[in-house]
Amino acid sequence: MRTLAILALAAALPASAASLQLSVKDARGGALEDAVVWAVAKSAPPSRARREAAVEQKDKQFRPMVTVVQTGTLVRFPNRDDIRHHVYSFSAPKNFEIKLYAGTSAPILFDKPGEVVLGCNIHDNMLGYIYVVDTPWFAKTRADGSARIDELPAGDYEVQAWHHAQGAMPATQAVKLRADETLAVEFTVPLKALAPRPGTK
Repeated sequence: MRTLAILALAAALPASAASLQLSVKDARGGALEDAVVWAVAKSAPPSRARREAAVEQKDKQFRPMVTVVQTGTLVRFPNRDDIRHHVYSFSAPKNFEIKLYAGTSAPILFDKPGEVVLGCNIHDNMLGYIYVVDTPWFAKTRADGSARIDELPAGDYEVQAWHHAQGAMPATQAVKLRADETLAVEFTVPLKALAPRPGTK
């Protein structure tokens, strides 16, 4: 009887979540850092818990240069420099402007998916990116081009990747995840222009 009770309890527990181990490379096989990767479930709409994120301005740079957020996220733009900045974007997913300011400002709501390019009207060399995804399952690659997304329920997904220097959007990959599975997914992203390798012409 005790064995049957244990088996019944195990059957009642929710299935363990799955994971994606991702790798993003350029056309020559080089690792791509700061690539955004995300998974969209085919069977259920994404949950949209209110989140917050921050993109700092420090040493006349956006930090981090690439930020990934879910739709519905409030993003703050704290100015850590001792000079004022004027942050703006003309991108379709979020067209906004934070006029010349120091310190902090009101957060901006990012409510549509897609690429948002950031600039500063005072410092033309400042460039940053916010990529907005309509899913809670996302990550950003490290220097070795790898990233991991955990806690995905078992099911069917579309997995995508984006890089700020890409020449074309890589194909979406359809995957089926089983409970407790860690699935490896690789992307090759064609870049707009590849610099010659050292020692070549």
